[in-house]
Amino acid sequence: MKIPTTLKHKPVIVAENYANIDGRYTDNTDTQGLSLGLAQWNDRGKVDISAKVWRYTGEKWSRQSEELPLHRVLDLAILVCRTKLHFQEDAYRYPNSYDTDNPVIDRIGLQGDAMTVAVCTDNEKINEDMKLFSQALSDDGELIGERLSTLSRILKEMGY
Repeated sequence: MKIPTTLKHKPVIVAENYANIDGRYTDNTDTQGLSLGLAQWNDRGKVDISAKVWRYTGEKWSRQSEELPLHRVLDLAILVCRTKLHFQEDAYRYPNSYDTDNPVIDRIGLQGDAMTVAVCTDNEKINEDMKLFSQALSDDGELIGERLSTLSRILKEMGY
């Protein structure tokens, strides 16, 4: 399915076959494409690039399609990686998969401050949800691992 080019987000680079590779949702997803393009919130004379997830209901392009600035896409990737590392390396040490006295997993320096990665202890069912999250992360290990390996390879090719 072709991503529309007549809407406010202006696609420049597209992955229009996303429904074929959408993890466990492959062939049963409303996410039809991804794009990098000119952000819909651009003001005259100021141009931002954004990433967009294109969702299609079967009849029209969904208002649930998401558009994110590129730095937020990368921040989400950092959050995913640090979370996965916690469950690989640290979670087994604690009865509830985290240090209940110090729920901060890491502080990752960015732009002169830091992204605090922490367990959401405000969640009243956090201990149960940590178990469910861990199981889901394990169940999707192959899907996530393939993407992380690909990301690692591309980052190395880029010199990172």
